[in-house]
Amino acid sequence: MAERTFAIIKPDATRRNLEGPILSVIQQNGLRVVAMKKMRLTREQAEGFYHVHKERPFFASLTDFMTSGPIVAMVLEGDNAVARWRELMGATNPENAAEGTIRRQFAEGLEANSVHGSDAAETAAFEMGYFFNAMEITG
Repeated sequence: MAERTFAIIKPDATRRNLEGPILSVIQQNGLRVVAMKKMRLTREQAEGFYHVHKERPFFASLTDFMTSGPIVAMVLEGDNAVARWRELMGATNPENAAEGTIRRQFAEGLEANSVHGSDAAETAAFEMGYFFNAMEITG
């Protein structure tokens, strides 16, 4: 069943010009990019986006990292998009990610793991709405 999910190419990947290779993985694996923008998050935007982690010990370093350079925010569409994108990303810790996954190929570490993806359809709805309005999502 076709669904949508939210994805980010993180600052470690944009700094190394990996947008193209990551987009290739997305498109070669049955997902379509139906919205995309490159931007630099402000501290307030990063804190708002990651508000669910506010009480976690890594919150400050995560928001520092996410504001350290440009990101590419995307809405992806395809059959089982949430699960498919999570599979393509690989485990959060690149050392535990399967061979061939984006994080295994491109991540620099646990925090600088190159990509973000929604963990559920409900999360995807919030995250898509945080970055895009309905007129910006095509498809």
